[in-house]
Amino acid sequence: MPKINRPRRGSLAYSPRKRAQSPIPKYKSWPQRTGASPALLGFAGYKVGMTHVLMVDDHKSSPTEGKEIMVPVTIIEIPTMKVAAIRAYSQDTYGRHAFTEIWAEPMDEQLSRRVTVHKNYDSASAKKKCADALAAGLVTELYVLAYTQPATISGVPKKVPDLMEIKVAGGDIGKQFEYAIGLLGTEFRLNNIIESGAYADITAITIGKGTQGPVKRWGVMLRKRKHSVGGKERHVGTLGPWNPHHVRWQVPQSGQMGYQQRTEFNKRILKIGENGAEITPAGGFLNYGVIRNAYVVIKGSIPGPAKRLIRIRPAIRQGEHVVRSPAIQFVSVQSKQG
Repeated sequence: MPKINRPRRGSLAYSPRKRAQSPIPKYKSWPQRTGASPALLGFAGYKVGMTHVLMVDDHKSSPTEGKEIMVPVTIIEIPTMKVAAIRAYSQDTYGRHAFTEIWAEPMDEQLSRRVTVHKNYDSASAKKKCADALAAGLVTELYVLAYTQPATISGVPKKVPDLMEIKVAGGDIGKQFEYAIGLLGTEFRLNNIIESGAYADITAITIGKGTQGPVKRWGVMLRKRKHSVGGKERHVGTLGPWNPHHVRWQVPQSGQMGYQQRTEFNKRILKIGENGAEITPAGGFLNYGVIRNAYVVIKGSIPGPAKRLIRIRPAIRQGEHVVRSPAIQFVSVQSKQG
């Protein structure tokens, strides 16, 4: 008999494949911004759906360079975000710790749906404490606590804001503090962070598929007729050797599939628009509806279903990518209803 041999099925990356702790993705690293004026390094919006555009291929040495090509794109609705607080971090031998926070006064009424609003909060003393810590060299990093405004979106059926940390980078820590104080309690847009034609990292929680078996979860083959007596054709052939007396983690088994945080690196931003009506198809987007705020057009697909929160960060692995202004000739607004 010939020896049956083949590569394993399914990537072992991201193991163990557990559900994400929160629908709001978290970043553990941020792009470097040295020797420049301070700026925020992130934004968030809500996934709308996909369509296609016709644009001039501007990639150097591409076989279709200078010609009109069709590109699939994803639309994200991006209403303005607001800065609720400033969070300062200190560093010691045990790692990074939150040192103090400065909250805006008065706080937005919508934000009370997410966090407890302080009634007798003293913002002046919090600013003084942070300024003194900066002078003493105790503060090493600054972040802002920014939140979305889903109440302004018709396609997302919720009013509770999504609160998240966004790093402040560029210049020295003193300039970053002055910049963050100026943003406290104000709104900001994606245009203040990134421009059309630039590359960004898109992070979201993928579509959840619940508990699935090893065939769908890992892509293992169905068992042959003679090996699947008793209706066990979708089982794995073996759980491993007799020794050691345990099932190794590399063995494909059933479990949670989907609803995990994933990051798509170097996604090109083709357009940042202000009027959602110019890109909404007849009848609206499937499972979403009509865009009523600003929007961003991303080349290709991104993780997650419609209405899911999407985080956008300037590319951390940009490499030799050159920022070029895209020449979009046509955007499809044909009905997606079928």
